[in-house]
Amino acid sequence: MEHAGFLMLAAVAALMLVTGLPAFVAMVGVSMAFGALGVVTGAVPSGLMLALPSRLIGLLETDLLQALPLYVFMGGLLNRLPLAEAVFRAFARLGGRGAAAPVVAGLGVGALLAPMNGSVGASASMLTRVLRPRLEAAGIAPADRMAAIAAASTLGVTIPPSLVLILFGDAMLRAHTEAQNVTRTMARIINTQDVFRGALPAAGLVLVLFALVCVLHARGGTRAVPVRVPARDWAVAGVTVAFIVTLLGGVAAGYLYAVEAAATGAAVLAVYGIGSGALGGAALRDLLAETLTVTGALFALFVAATTLTLVFRAFGTDRVLTEIVTSLANTPAAMAVLVLALIAACALVLDAFEIILVIVPLLMPPFLIRAPDAVWAAVLVLLVLQASFLLPPFGYAVLMTRGLLPETLRFGAVLRAVAPFLATQLVVLALVAAVPGLVHVFVPADTELKPEMSPDDARRRLEAIPMPETD
Repeated sequence: MEHAGFLMLAAVAALMLVTGLPAFVAMVGVSMAFGALGVVTGAVPSGLMLALPSRLIGLLETDLLQALPLYVFMGGLLNRLPLAEAVFRAFARLGGRGAAAPVVAGLGVGALLAPMNGSVGASASMLTRVLRPRLEAAGIAPADRMAAIAAASTLGVTIPPSLVLILFGDAMLRAHTEAQNVTRTMARIINTQDVFRGALPAAGLVLVLFALVCVLHARGGTRAVPVRVPARDWAVAGVTVAFIVTLLGGVAAGYLYAVEAAATGAAVLAVYGIGSGALGGAALRDLLAETLTVTGALFALFVAATTLTLVFRAFGTDRVLTEIVTSLANTPAAMAVLVLALIAACALVLDAFEIILVIVPLLMPPFLIRAPDAVWAAVLVLLVLQASFLLPPFGYAVLMTRGLLPETLRFGAVLRAVAPFLATQLVVLALVAAVPGLVHVFVPADTELKPEMSPDDARRRLEAIPMPETD
């Protein structure tokens, strides 16, 4: 029955395709059915299934999960408040009459607000509403508008402290712990803060190269008409940028926890919305209802993924998967190529949360056993996810942005418009893969797995500790 876990994954995929059921419903149903079958056949201990409620309660008590509703609430606020419009007008005005000014301003808005939106879908929705009419007025072609908005909406995948990074950091912590338990090594376990800091250099490179792509693409185009920015918009944009940069910088530097930043952002945005009159009673009720709906779906997915992975491991399929993966890739480089290719393939049919909660716990432990630099591995996965979301026609950012635009775009036009941004991400991915030190600019390189300490080394280290003086 060791291969039953693979049948579970196939059953979940088939059930979702045939019935159209939400992912969490399919995962819970299949997990319970296979768990019961395992108990009846003796392949799964009954005590393990009975312990599932306690396991779920323990996982849901994680303080980090408090950020989920807060980030969803912030994303809803940003979709309703006029802050993004004010920031865009200020950035576009600072860009002057350059033909690329509107598109670069859109990227700037994405870099600031995508991490606060919580998800790629929320970012794509907000940026489409804000940027589409303004890029259209600036004479940007429909396919180029779509590509710029889709690229900007993916920036929250690597710029902290987005919801994607928070959940991914927690998943990496668990995967790194499992890898150390298997190899019986001693090292500091990677945490969410390490993932935040490790992703920053790659995120900066992607953003700079995105802007360069826009400038080169717009070279020789029609010069933009300078945007008129009222004094009130300058003040709103300045305060918004300062507030967001302070929050993001505080989290990246370790002065603020992600939950604290999310709570602060949500509270300030709500007070501003109510005080300015942009958020009335009916709008606030609708926003709270939407927040509860989306948060409930995320927690349901979290519970379903935990149940699925528990039954998967109960059958021993995780050991089979590790053996298969390690047999196909005997070196860290080969392991990286194999695992990243599998994650990229999953990103064409799954969203970021499903990948983080289901795929990462299964694939990352064997990856970290063979390629033990956990921060480097985490950043590679994030860059692959970001690139996969831009891969036409099924990339999540492209698919969502294309569906929100009123224009009907041909696949060829979409591919040509997205190709420069996608190539940029692949260049950064190759650079990080070739130079692992890039991810350790802001995070120490002491999260690598090290050989187990011998008894003699342990004794020498204990003897080297100075004894306290006694009177």
